[in-house]
Amino acid sequence: MTSDAHVVVIGAGIAGVALARRLGELGVPALVVGEEEHPPYNRVLLAEVLAGRYAPEVIALPGTATEPVRARVTGIDRAARRVRCADGTEIGYGTLVLATGSNPVLPPLRGLFGADRRLPEGVHAFRTMDDCLGLARAVRPGARAVVVGGGLLGVSAARALAARGAQVVLAQQSERLMERQLDPVSSGLVRRHLTGLGVEVHTETRVRDVRCAGGAVRSVELADGYRLDTDLVVLACGVRPRTGLAEEAGLAVRTGVLVDDELRTSDPYIRAIGDCAQHDGTVYGLAAPALEQAGVLATLLADGDAAARYTGTRALTRLTLTGGGFPGGGGTPADTDADAGPRGFLDLAAFGDPETRPGDDVVQLADATRGTYRKVVVREDRVVGGVLVGELGTVGALARAWEAAEPLPDGGPLLHLLTNDGGS
Repeated sequence: MTSDAHVVVIGAGIAGVALARRLGELGVPALVVGEEEHPPYNRVLLAEVLAGRYAPEVIALPGTATEPVRARVTGIDRAARRVRCADGTEIGYGTLVLATGSNPVLPPLRGLFGADRRLPEGVHAFRTMDDCLGLARAVRPGARAVVVGGGLLGVSAARALAARGAQVVLAQQSERLMERQLDPVSSGLVRRHLTGLGVEVHTETRVRDVRCAGGAVRSVELADGYRLDTDLVVLACGVRPRTGLAEEAGLAVRTGVLVDDELRTSDPYIRAIGDCAQHDGTVYGLAAPALEQAGVLATLLADGDAAARYTGTRALTRLTLTGGGFPGGGGTPADTDADAGPRGFLDLAAFGDPETRPGDDVVQLADATRGTYRKVVVREDRVVGGVLVGELGTVGALARAWEAAEPLPDGGPLLHLLTNDGGS
């Protein structure tokens, strides 16, 4: 079976669907090909589904003019400008867009894979809706769970499992949680938040072994020989751009698929956006850059503005952590904690580099009673990084100062921004 489309998008995640939707608005039809059986969804909100706060359909992405085709693309014939699918379908394209996303990193743990290269029962990655729903079915109040990895994904997974009543241990190899986004003080507040939800946090700890019996996980062993009995293991060790199709097709790939300011790969008929794309040395792996890339590429492909270019995104990481709330469980907004405000609630935003260099100006405010912390780093009159923890409302003013990358106005506005950062 064969078909043809002017624009074919491989990948039905945030980037691919946003591109197709915008192209439809501009009068350019696009065919989206995705291999997941679920309707396209917002991957950022999977932890809320795992926690039981959202049903899967709540995080569905707005639809496109044409329904995505469910198929697994197995190859790209660049000479014929066709893609091959596992079911035998071939699709011709005028322009092909790779929005293939990323795969979870599976750490090299002893005992992780059996002879069939499948994860043992009870061991879960946490990347797709299937991963999320499988984990939700497996978890129960009182279940013992070990989360491997203390980055953004690991913190979100640990919080969600705790909300479902599991006894959670989080093992992080580096010295603090979310070390890529947070400084030591803000990371400590996140750790205190998780501890308050009952999560046992271990930093500078490496899991080296998964022990199974009867094909199911029974324990993990740490590098120091200590063993943790467990019913579930969640692998939250980061993601890696999904570049297999691009590599097999002979496109230029480093960490991700290399693209220029027009999101063009080394093949002029193939573009790439989202988690799989590497622009100017950077793979973002965040929703905001993916959406910005989709908007620029839609404009280029629709010829609405031939001068449109993607020059990079100054991305801000935002995470709201809430606790309690699983059916039959405790935790309400009325519950309070002197160290963390409303029990189980923590809001944070991080951008740029919060670490300081000689000569930097730093504004730093902390309130131990309320569990809030705000820090902004200024270098040569420009905001270069910061981290905010607490009940934030919005972070509009600071986000604009960061994204503009322009000198701050005279008059020392930083203290005002930090103390009045609900303004839009």
